[in-house]
Formats: sequence, structure tokens, C-alpha cells
Amino acid sequence: MVCLVSRSGRELQRYNNMGGRQVVGCIPYRYKEDIDGNRSNELEVLVVSSQKSQRLMFPKGGWELDESVEEAACRESLEEAGVTGLVECELGQWNFISKRYGIYYEGYMFPLFVKEQLDQWPEKNVRRRIWMTVAQAREVCQHWWMKEALDILVQRLVSSQTTK
Repeated sequence: MVCLVSRSGRELQRYNNMGGRQVVGCIPYRYKEDIDGNRSNELEVLVVSSQKSQRLMFPKGGWELDESVEEAACRESLEEAGVTGLVECELGQWNFISKRYGIYYEGYMFPLFVKEQLDQWPEKNVRRRIWMTVAQAREVCQHWWMKEALDILVQRLVSSQTTK
């Protein structure tokens, strides 16, 4: 048995030159399977609830000094959603205003092709995780920049399927 604990504190947090946090998020995704276990083309994405409310979003958190941006994306997906997988090419960078502090943050988003979903994970007791369709996720996601990242992911996946 492995004990997993979420990182906490801001000692290692990265900040931009304007004093805003640099945060990293992931869009965990998979393809739905049919009754026989065969992969379909129907895409599902994983959203998590906020710690402070039941608002839904994709896993995200602070990018720390001792990790790469991709490592931060993996860590946040594991801590908040209990999934691991392959971090793919960055979807983009967004600047958004923190609702709490009123300053600009930098947000980086990555796709995470899910390979494993854990039964136990660090924030299991403080978050819900829900697999849903892209349309459902667009409807419930609370952050405009995450919705834009989702649109980019869908476009990327559709174009990669048409070139095969």
C-alpha cells in the first residue's frame, strides 16, 4: 500500500513578474468503452469539484519551483482526481483574474490521456470526480479559460482522427 499526500503551502509556488500565481491544470480524458470492452470514439472528460464549494472544473493547482510544468500537471491530476496517464502537448496559456485576490494569474493547460483511475487518492475526501461528455463539461465548468482549453483539445483529437 502506498500513502499519497497532497502538497500544501506556498513556499515553492511560482509567481509571474506581476506577482500572480502560475497554475497548471489538466483535462483528463478517455474514450468510452462499449459493453464488450471495445473502445468507442465517444470522448469522456473528468471534472472535479472545488474544495470550497461544489463547483466543477478540471484539476489544477500551483506550479512549484522543484517541478516541470508537465510534472505539475501530473501531480495535480493525481492529487485532485486520482488519475494517472500520459501528459500530452500543452493546450495553451491563459491569463485570468483571480476571483479571490483580483490579480492576474497565468494558467497552463494540458491534456492527460488517462491510463489508471485510483480508488484512493490524496483529496478523495474533499472532492468529487465525475466522468462526463464534452458537452456536459462545457456546461458545468466554472472557468472560461478551461472551456477554451477543452475546445482546443477536442479540435486536436478530431483532427488527429481524420488524419489517420
